Amino acid sequence: MNRRELIKTGMGAGALTLLGCSKNQPGGAIVDYDILDEAASSPVLKRELFPDPVIIESMELLHFERNYMIRVRSAEGAIGYGVSNNLHSYYLYPILIQRVIPLLIGKDARDLDNLVEDVYTDGMNYKLQGLALWIPLATAEIAILDMLGRIAGKSITELIGERHHNRVALYQANSYRGIPAGESVGYIKENVANSKAKALKIRLGAEMGKNVDSLPGRTEELIPLVRETFGDEMVLYADANGCYDRDKGIEVGRLLEEYKYAFYEEPCRYDWLVETKEVADALDIPIAGGEQDGSMWRFRWMIANGCIQVVQPDLFYFGGFVRCTRVARMAAAANLEVVSHISGFGLGNIYNLLFVASLPNAGLYHEFKGNPYIPVESTTSSLQSKDGEIAVPTGPGSGLIIDPDFIDKHEIATSNKRYW
Repeated sequence: MNRRELIKTGMGAGALTLLGCSKNQPGGAIVDYDILDEAASSPVLKRELFPDPVIIESMELLHFERNYMIRVRSAEGAIGYGVSNNLHSYYLYPILIQRVIPLLIGKDARDLDNLVEDVYTDGMNYKLQGLALWIPLATAEIAILDMLGRIAGKSITELIGERHHNRVALYQANSYRGIPAGESVGYIKENVANSKAKALKIRLGAEMGKNVDSLPGRTEELIPLVRETFGDEMVLYADANGCYDRDKGIEVGRLLEEYKYAFYEEPCRYDWLVETKEVADALDIPIAGGEQDGSMWRFRWMIANGCIQVVQPDLFYFGGFVRCTRVARMAAAANLEVVSHISGFGLGNIYNLLFVASLPNAGLYHEFKGNPYIPVESTTSSLQSKDGEIAVPTGPGSGLIIDPDFIDKHEIATSNKRYW
């Protein structure tokens, strides 16, 4: 039995204790908060790999067309790059320039765990929690980790944990909403044929749709049609993107159970924690969530209280590798899987591979939204899907080589100039 089945069958306090669970935690929690706090509190960056200080001498935000990336340089001349989430950076870059970079210049990069927290708590930065702060901070953190990895001759994966996976199996993501079910399936078939993915995720309802489908009856038609089209061997996931209230969420969830879907993502609005937990309690299908969350304490509550069973931090939306690793450790302490979310243009898919490779509790399949928009290569990975899997880069830092000619096209961005 998995943990969810074990708890639901009520096998007794002894069995629950083996999983660090208790029925008597504050607010009805089923996992001991102390266990989660202990898991999340240990350092993430392996500081022992760096005997000497690594002082951040400069950080520059580079811009060219739709791409934003940071170039960081140490006092000793080491360089690292971090490509941002370019879906959002065109309007967030002033925060990166004004509220993140100045707080990192002159600091010892070996203190990254503390620097991440210091940026959050400096002045009124905490009021920016969410995409506004975490995407800029994640971009800076990725650049720093890339630089540190090149100094130590270690992959980012090995800077934040151990390498548990050399290849990552993919699920084919898609964004098809607002078109008939049959048309959606046609596009999904084309994508799966290209990626050879053994799992896929469909979109239900309408994003934040107040129980209203993107087309009348589309969801009820799509759920069985996808199973019929791809057969029992295909692993199927479904994402409602916060469309439903409690009752409708349960109704759709039961249809997903009938057709043996493997998880049900964001049935209710992401900040409707009680309603999401009520859906989780009413169903057997695992509930996935966390993509939109920017708060460590919200993840802590969701994990402790059985609100979600598949934990989905986003490297950019949640502020980078250090913070996402802390969430993954809490999930592991609760015997839950992590299937991290990733979004945006750029190199997010590849950075996500480096994160997933470090997770002992990684799920079986992970999000894939196509190949990079940026000219990049790796000496240790083709960066392409082969039979539904991608080899994780193992070279120093990100293990990536961004085309130098592409970098040369960039200019140094300033916060008083508009780039769109």
